[in-house]
Amino acid sequence: MAKRAGAGTPGAPAAGAAGAAAVRATEQAVAAELRSLRTRVPRLDGSLVASVDGLLIAHDLPGAVEPAGMAAVTATGLSLAHRIAQTAHGGAFHEVVIRGVDGYVVIYAAGPTASLTVLADPDVNVGRLHLESRPAARAIAAHLTGARRP
Repeated sequence: MAKRAGAGTPGAPAAGAAGAAAVRATEQAVAAELRSLRTRVPRLDGSLVASVDGLLIAHDLPGAVEPAGMAAVTATGLSLAHRIAQTAHGGAFHEVVIRGVDGYVVIYAAGPTASLTVLADPDVNVGRLHLESRPAARAIAAHLTGARRP
């Protein structure tokens, strides 16, 4: 989540500190969801959460993947997926599955303003990946919007 410089008002430093603490708590909750997802899905290589405009929110990626670059590329794919879904069926986007030679990249909508991207081994159980990642995307959306999880 991006922090804006000077977001607080001069007479209310506590509100600015409380806002910054809330942002940190949200980022920590999202990062915890990503770590938990990795423990639940065998052969999951890593994951990240990005805003729809490509800003990195949190990640649990292997060292070979540059987080900010992957967030930007994810936003581009997400935008294209939204456009394809809208053109083809007039509906909203839920997920994109990319199957490459060396594994999977799956992008899930995480509410209206973010996405969850997971990277997995070519031998991952795709059904299990979806079974665990879809609720994680909903939980992340709830963290980002401040809503309670069902």
